[in-house]
Amino acid sequence: MYDDQTLRTEAGEAVIEDDAASSPNGPSLQERLAAANAKAEDNYNKFLLAMADFENYKKRMSRDIESIVTSHRRSLLERFLPVIDNLERALQYDAGGEKLRGGIEQTLKGFEAVLASEGVKPIDVKGKPFDPRVAEAIGTAPPIDGGAEDTVVDVAQKGYNIGEELLRPAKVIVAKNSG
Repeated sequence: MYDDQTLRTEAGEAVIEDDAASSPNGPSLQERLAAANAKAEDNYNKFLLAMADFENYKKRMSRDIESIVTSHRRSLLERFLPVIDNLERALQYDAGGEKLRGGIEQTLKGFEAVLASEGVKPIDVKGKPFDPRVAEAIGTAPPIDGGAEDTVVDVAQKGYNIGEELLRPAKVIVAKNSG
């Protein structure tokens, strides 16, 4: 009742004509399938490229945000250092009473604790060879007790590291023989 050229559907029957399957004016079914597969592969490659670009964007944004946060954190911590310097200078003088001195010492310890919790550590340079990577020479003095030249004899302002990076160089007096 049905032959190979008849298609049975719910709507009825349709006759498949050979001319519709491969018209001399249009591509064959195989050609259209190959073109569709090529287009699908091209779209898939574009999708993979877009995903790779997006992953690179996420990594770049993460690095940029981390850099901004580190920069602002560093800036904030640098602003604390002059306050600590002033507190240390105040402790060098006996102008106030014992209660005032105790208050200043406690305030200084509080600031030092905050800096330590943020990874900020003072640089110990006194008595060591002068290192221009961590200290800035602001003057010279004769060597103390026959000490070696180019040795730090006094620290005018402490230097600090944040982690392994220099936050602020120390300002120092370096031993030099006069003459």
